[in-house]
Amino acid sequence: MPPIPQETPVAIIGCGAMGTGIAQLAAAAGHPVLLYDSRERAARVSVEKISETTAKLVQKARMQAGDREKLLAVLTPVERFEELANAGIAVEAIVEDLETKRAVFKELVKCLGTNAILASNTSSLSITALASGIEHPERICGMHFFNPAPLMPLVEVVSGLETSRAVAQTVFDTAAAWGKTPVMVRSTPGFVVNRVARPFYAEALRVLQEGAGDPATLDAVMRDCGGFRMGPFELMDLIGHDVNFAVTRSVHAAYFGDPRFAPSVLQQEMVEAGWLGRKTGKGFYDYTPGATRAEPATASPCPAPRTISSHGTLGAAQAVILLLERTGLRTEKRDSSGEESYFLLDGEIRLTLSDGRSATERAAQTQCKDLVVFDLALDFLKTPRIAIAASETSSPVALAAACGFFQALGKSVSVLQDLPGLIVLRTVAMLVNEAAETVLHGVAAPEAIDTAMCKGTNYPLGPLAWADRVGPWFILRVLESLMNTYGEDRYRPSSLLRRTVARNGRLSGKNEISARNSSL
Repeated sequence: MPPIPQETPVAIIGCGAMGTGIAQLAAAAGHPVLLYDSRERAARVSVEKISETTAKLVQKARMQAGDREKLLAVLTPVERFEELANAGIAVEAIVEDLETKRAVFKELVKCLGTNAILASNTSSLSITALASGIEHPERICGMHFFNPAPLMPLVEVVSGLETSRAVAQTVFDTAAAWGKTPVMVRSTPGFVVNRVARPFYAEALRVLQEGAGDPATLDAVMRDCGGFRMGPFELMDLIGHDVNFAVTRSVHAAYFGDPRFAPSVLQQEMVEAGWLGRKTGKGFYDYTPGATRAEPATASPCPAPRTISSHGTLGAAQAVILLLERTGLRTEKRDSSGEESYFLLDGEIRLTLSDGRSATERAAQTQCKDLVVFDLALDFLKTPRIAIAASETSSPVALAAACGFFQALGKSVSVLQDLPGLIVLRTVAMLVNEAAETVLHGVAAPEAIDTAMCKGTNYPLGPLAWADRVGPWFILRVLESLMNTYGEDRYRPSSLLRRTVARNGRLSGKNEISARNSSL
């Protein structure tokens, strides 16, 4: 199906931040745009905000003055639903309340043409529920933009049980025509982004609660090692803990208390204390004027190990071998007879990539008291920082040798307290697991999920592609280790992940699951 024709009017209902941004997008694409809001003068204020925003774009040479004039000329604030009659698509962007949205749709059905599409910008409500009891439910579709709508590239095109395929495709093509990256999604709690992203916050909160490190250090590790644009704590402060906690509770309730989505008691306490983040001046960080920005804990310089030998294939950390060669550190390579892969420092200190077990547990199982684990990195060659943790049986000499090893490779080192999977690895493993479940449940295709997480949350790599990079078998091992340690269903591996490992397959891209779901 082609997109909505450029000459077809677009109606925007709700002129808050999201509605205003969507109106600007539609106008920039050349559509006549009708803005409606039940609040007095809200639609006119929205037009004024778009005028101010685009004026700044012209000043920064990011928009031509003539294009701004054309954009503003097609914006028309209206005061009655009846004035929306000629719209080919109406995008609702009002308060996140099911009954309020359904009441708006009932009014729109009365005044719009029978071929007009009714789209909702909801971020969490069921499209099936929104369409229930509405005349012609097949023309109701989700069109979920991300804030700020003019800048964020992703649009989730969400189909309820009765949404017409032709309608969903038209919305998809229209979003693409507006310069966005759309993905097809089946209506389910959290859709793709708000569902798959939950572990990014949940694991960080658990790691903090277990005392593995402070927020500034954990954020630095997630940015520097994991490649994420923002760490989880600074991102929660930016979003607002009241908002983040409410979304988590909503998703948890929608999945009938599934422990994978369990809210954090720590975040609940912050909400109760009014520590909501940037907007209140205090969250995990202090934002009051003159406050000193917290810095990550970084190990002091230590001497490099005298001898280094590598044992086994090292798996996802194989790039460290290349880094050793580039920096000229002499390394002896030895075959490992067991499953364990590691570096041996000074003949007796084991340094190994975390696999979801704590360093202390691995030390006991391998009968090597001086054992240090290091966290996963998106790119071991480029990462400026490495996180490590020593077993409780390790000597200070062993920890210093591990620090010196990575410092000799040009890395800053953050020492965390020992816990299973550290922070990057366990977070990535849980993101992969939730993405695999989302594929398994037919919510979206693998490539759509990876696109959504990169475009909607600025992740450095889609979780399914990340799993294929490090090996699905490795992710499975990490999840099984976490489940063994905690004894919680929260860490249960997806059956899709287990099947993928069993057939030595890949999670990202086209596979038999996405082919099956495309026919649904």
